[in-house]
Amino acid sequence: MLKQRTLKSLTRAVGVGLHSGQRVEITLRPAAPDTGIVFRRVDLPNAPDIVVSAESVTDTRLASTLSCGNAKVHTVEHLMSACAGLGVDNLFVDITAEEIPILDGSAASFVFLLQSAGIEMQNAPRRFIRLTKPVEVREGSGPTEKWARLEPYHGYKLSFEIDFNHPAVDSTGQRVEFDLSTGSYSRDIARARTFGFTKDVEMMRSNGLALGGGLDNAIVMDDYKVLNADGLRYDDEFVKHKILDAMGDLYIIGKPLLAAYSARRSGHALNNKLLRELQAHPECWEVVTFEDVKQAPVGFAQPARAW
Repeated sequence: MLKQRTLKSLTRAVGVGLHSGQRVEITLRPAAPDTGIVFRRVDLPNAPDIVVSAESVTDTRLASTLSCGNAKVHTVEHLMSACAGLGVDNLFVDITAEEIPILDGSAASFVFLLQSAGIEMQNAPRRFIRLTKPVEVREGSGPTEKWARLEPYHGYKLSFEIDFNHPAVDSTGQRVEFDLSTGSYSRDIARARTFGFTKDVEMMRSNGLALGGGLDNAIVMDDYKVLNADGLRYDDEFVKHKILDAMGDLYIIGKPLLAAYSARRSGHALNNKLLRELQAHPECWEVVTFEDVKQAPVGFAQPARAW
C-alpha cells in the first residue's frame, strides 16, 4: 500500500514575513492520518485552525492567503510546495504571526526543515486526485492572455511559460517542464527564489506589501540586470520559481494530483481559479489509492531524498 506521510518529530524556524516584515516563529509538527495540512495561529486566542482547501484561499495578491473566520495566514505557497515535492500529507504548522516566514525566498529552507525532522510512513492509504478529463481556465486575449490547464497523466508533470519584457529575464529560459518521475524536486526546483523589480518596490510597500523583502530573500532586478551579488542559482531560476509556486498553489486542494499541469503567465489567482474549476466538475476527476506500490507512478513511491 502506498501510505500517507507525516514528520517523525517536530522542527522549528524563525524568520520574517516577506510582505508583513513581521518576525514569526514557525513549528512543524507531526499529524495523524487524514489530518491534511493545518495551519494554527498560536498567537490568537484558542489557536484557531486553518485547514488548506481551494475555498479557504481568500487573497492572491502576490501570494496565497488562507483564512478561517478572522484568522488568516499569508504566503503559504513555498511551504506547501515543499510538502508537495517531498510528499508530506499530514502536518500541523504553528505560527506566531499572520505570515509564513520567507526565509531565503525559495522552498529550500522548508525542504531542509522537513527532511531534518524526518518523514514517517503512516498506516493509511495515500489518496490522490486523478484527472480523467481536461480542465482549463483562461483570462484575457491576444498577447496578454493567461491560461492554466490540468490534463490526465499517470504521474505529476508541470510545464510553465513566462513572458517578462526584461533583459535579465529574456536572457534566461522562459519555459520549463518538470516531471516528478524523472526529476528531483529538491535539486531541480526547490532552490528557485521569488523575484521582483526595484521599480515596483515603492508601489508594493505603499500597499503594505514586500516590507520584509530584500537581496537576502529574493532576486531583485533594476531595469537592466540582477542586483544580487551571487547571481542566479539556476540558469532558468525565474520560470522555475513559477513551477515552485504552482506546486504549492495546487497542493492547497488537499491531496496530491495525478495530472499534467501546463500554464502560460499564470499566478496565484489563476491557479486557485483552476482548482475551483476542477472541483466544480466532479466528472473530470476521481480519488484513487494504490494498494500495490508498484502500480503507483514513478516519483511517488519513495519519500524524496535530500539533494
